[in-house]
Amino acid sequence: MQELWPRIAVMGAGAVGCYFGGMLARAGAPVTLIGRAHHVDAINRNGLFLDTIHFQQQIPIAASTDVSATRDADIVLFCVKTFATEEAAKSLAAHLAPGAVVISLQNGVDNVERMHSAAHIRAIPAVVYVAVAMSAPGRVKHSGRGDLIVGHLLEDGRQPDLASLSEFFTRADIPCRVSGNIEADLWTKMIMNCAYNAISALGRARYGRLVSNPWTRDLMRRVTEEAVAIARAGGVRLPDVDMVEAVWKLAETMSEATSSTAQDIARGNRTEIDSLNGYLVRRGAQLGVPTPVNQTLHALVKLLEESV
Repeated sequence: MQELWPRIAVMGAGAVGCYFGGMLARAGAPVTLIGRAHHVDAINRNGLFLDTIHFQQQIPIAASTDVSATRDADIVLFCVKTFATEEAAKSLAAHLAPGAVVISLQNGVDNVERMHSAAHIRAIPAVVYVAVAMSAPGRVKHSGRGDLIVGHLLEDGRQPDLASLSEFFTRADIPCRVSGNIEADLWTKMIMNCAYNAISALGRARYGRLVSNPWTRDLMRRVTEEAVAIARAGGVRLPDVDMVEAVWKLAETMSEATSSTAQDIARGNRTEIDSLNGYLVRRGAQLGVPTPVNQTLHALVKLLEESV
């Protein structure tokens, strides 16, 4: 008997949205991608091409530029850039079906709260570990990992069963773990992003090179130590691991990755640096934790943004 799939919409069909939406469509789920015209046109003509470390495949999938295409979705993967969170959440709320589940697959630690504040959407946070880039319109290049962590962040008795959600992703060859402390997992990913993203962009280097270079390796250590101090000062219960070692270890499974910040700079797009190292600077100021290294990286990326 054919397995039944919920209807999926992906809002913000860039590299992350196209990868996970494509994997779900490949497994048989009905998926609609909502993205920019040049990607949508290419996907509607030829399908979505996934070039992964395991397979290469052209996948038939629906695509639209209109957010109203989310109206029949049972699950919405919310993958917009962090600086567009409020505007996109308001736009989505006007079309969201009653009972639809929204999952935030975004960088940063505060998107779920911002979505709720802006549009009363009670989203589920997901921590994303994947190395992907759009190599051309409608084409995704995958170079590492591809797993998710989900958990409940906002208190609400009506929240969906996370075990069922995890099983849904797993059926599509997307490993997904349910977290008992999603705040710590969000902060762990935030620390990884802050250690890699800006330096990858400024140094025009892949993750493996960052860790093998003694100067950038030490710089990553300093970024991580500041971030850990901020998290602890804010009451986040981080896992009992050496976070610096964990940061360096990430490059073992994503050595060929370049950061989303580096990709944005290369394309002349606005980056998410304000929600990464910039967020640490603002949060550090609130908590009285000095952040000279993160402040420097944030300032340099902002300067680079103006130059492209």
